[in-house]
Amino acid sequence: MSARARSQREELRFRAADMFAGGIGAPRVAQLLGITRKSACEWRRTWLEGGKAALVSKGPSSRCQLSDEQLERLQEELKRGAAAYGWTDQRWTLSRVRLLIKELFGVSYTVRGVGYLLARLEYSPQVPAHRALERDEEQITRRHERGWANIKASRRPGAPGSSSSTSPGGV
Repeated sequence: MSARARSQREELRFRAADMFAGGIGAPRVAQLLGITRKSACEWRRTWLEGGKAALVSKGPSSRCQLSDEQLERLQEELKRGAAAYGWTDQRWTLSRVRLLIKELFGVSYTVRGVGYLLARLEYSPQVPAHRALERDEEQITRRHERGWANIKASRRPGAPGSSSSTSPGGV
């Protein structure tokens, strides 16, 4: 979770604490804030035990294996693009970023861990538009010009019918 997202989540917990202090129950708080009942109940229990101060964010759930300087360098390298590292396209897949981190810093991450790291850096996953290698744009254009009605005949028969064996339709 990014620092901004943690801050927003903390603010949500503080709003919940104010509601608890106002006598609103956890199920209603969950409904009003758009969170799960489980979270609301956990936050209420924490609030009862330690007050609003107990709901302060404790920071990232796991310590990052890269230093701040390494994270900055990683962002610079990602901006250069995947082609700068020998890949024929500009897509940074999680596996490629994992290899890049290993190459640059000697640190091993899992693919899932790379996903979390990139989310923390506020990178969003990009889904490339895949096109078939055999795609023939000229043929597609010709097909559209002729119109699909000429290519594919209608499936409906001209006369109404019936699926009943004893009652033939519309004769």
